[in-house]
Formats: sequence, C-alpha cells, structure tokens
Amino acid sequence: MQRRTLIRKTFATGTALLAAAFAIQPASAQSGWPTAKPITYVVPFAPGGNTDTLARVIAPALATALGTQVVIDNKAGAGGSVGSAAVARVPADGFTILGGTISSHAINISLYPNPIGYDPVKSFAPIAMLGSGPLVLAVPASSPHKTLNEVLAASKAKNGGMTSASAGIGTSPHMAMELLAHQTGVKFTHVPFRGSGPAVQALLGNQVDMMFDTSLVVGPHIQAGRLRPIVVTSSKRLESLPEVPTIAEAGQRGFDMGSWQAVFAPAGTPQPIVDRLHAEIMKIVATPELQARLKGFGMVPSTMTPAELGEYQKAEVAKWADVIKAAGIKAE
Repeated sequence: MQRRTLIRKTFATGTALLAAAFAIQPASAQSGWPTAKPITYVVPFAPGGNTDTLARVIAPALATALGTQVVIDNKAGAGGSVGSAAVARVPADGFTILGGTISSHAINISLYPNPIGYDPVKSFAPIAMLGSGPLVLAVPASSPHKTLNEVLAASKAKNGGMTSASAGIGTSPHMAMELLAHQTGVKFTHVPFRGSGPAVQALLGNQVDMMFDTSLVVGPHIQAGRLRPIVVTSSKRLESLPEVPTIAEAGQRGFDMGSWQAVFAPAGTPQPIVDRLHAEIMKIVATPELQARLKGFGMVPSTMTPAELGEYQKAEVAKWADVIKAAGIKAE
C-alpha cells in the first residue's frame, strides 16, 4: 500500500515537473517560431517610401539569419494607422512585425479625432530602433524659390498658400509643414498622398509647390538636378547635403525635427522572440553596408535596446501631443 502510494506521488511529482519545464521553454520552441511559417513584415505605407525601402533592405538579411522567409506586406493609409491597427490585432506569436514611424507610433494618436484602432504604446512590443534623420524641404528645380524666406514670401502672396505634398496626414512631412506654418504664421495648403513615393512624383511633375521629406526620398532627385533643396530640419547640416543650410540658419530657431524608423511586434509577443528579433536586426543595422546605407539616407543609425525604444516612444507621444494641441493641428 505504501509502495503504491509512493509510486503515485512520484508519478504526480514527475508530471508536474515536466509540465513546469515545458511551460518555461522558450516560446519559439512551443510555437515553431521562426521556421513554422513565413514572417510577415508589414509596412503601413505605400511602396517607395522610407519605411518600405528599409524593410526591403532588412527583410532578406533577417530571413537568412532566422532561416525562414520574411515577406513584405504593404498596408497603406491614414499616415500608417491602417497597417498598424491591423498588426495590433494579429496573434502575438512573432510571425508578424511592423515598420513603425514617428507618425504611426507617436503622432497619429493625438492628430486624429476618432480612435485609430490601437494605442501606439500599449498595443505593441518595441523591437528595434533603426535610426532617425532630419527632413529636407525641397522644391522643383524649375521653381524660382531658392531660400526659405523666398518660399515664405511666395506662400504669403499666394491665395491659400503654397501647396505642400506629404506622405499622408500625420506623417512627419505633414507635421513639419504644420509646425513651420505655426511658427511663421504663414499659410500652406497640405496635399496628402498615400506614401512618399506618390508625393515626390507629384513634386517632380510640378503638381505641388514643395514638400518636406527625408533625403532618402528627395536626395536622389536633388543629386539628379530635378529638385532643389531649401533647408534641412536638423540642428546640424547633413553630410550628404553639406551645402544646404539648416532651418535655424535660415531664421527659424527651435525647429529641430527628425523622422525615425523602428520595428515593433504586437503587444504580448514573448520576450525571447523580441530579444532574438532585436539581436538579429541590430546585427543587420551594425553591418558596414547598412550603416553606410542609413547614413546615405541622412539617418543616424541607432543602438537603442527595446526598453530604451519604449521610453523614447513614450516621450515622443507626449511631445507631439503638446505640439499638436499648441498648433491647433487637426486631421483633415
């Protein structure tokens, strides 16, 4: 009798230990991550813009590192909100990641009057900050305007102000235009597009008067002589455009704005998966090739940890909430 009781207790203890051991196994071991199926890298903007270009550079290298496929899925709309909201609803299993930006993960929550379908902080797990960089104010090469003062004067003189393209409502190019209008008292007419690609094509076609965007988008067209740079929005001049003055040098003090790019996963993604994704993406960012590519885009590569990215993002959300409220900016 005692022997049978001992056997039952031993079996029960062993079963409990086995269950506990299974429970603490890495989530990847339980879910088959990362090789059970392809990883979807959602880009919440149209092809051709900053987020899309960086995703297409990172995806092949990440696929090799993880031994699986990484598929790009463009879900454009509402300044990155459509794609971000979609990712916020998918299972937090590591098989979906998102290219987040200053607009989708800091600005939109304060800009839109109606709920955007996700909380930029609570709905996501920060994975990696890729880098950040200033914007460039550019006009078509055929434009008569060569300085910021000339742009401001022309916009004052034009009914409704000069037209300014952007990658969408709430994106950093839109916010840069609104901040410039707020600081100077000069009106502009915002013309949103579904991504930077269509916006810069409109500028090249003289369908709009000007636009802010990163040197990734406008730089090649500046080098080709099709666009003219007016100012950069950073406190220091860009290495890639050393002859272009900062907006402070052009007379607008306190205008130091950058556009950042990061990678997120749905909230609740197991920490071992977050840590692995962070490590692999940081290895890719640290390669000489990608470092040179980012710097060529006018971006400063980042080494933030997921926790540091989370704290930085919270500060950005608060910062832009204040700016939007003070400037009276509303989504159209």
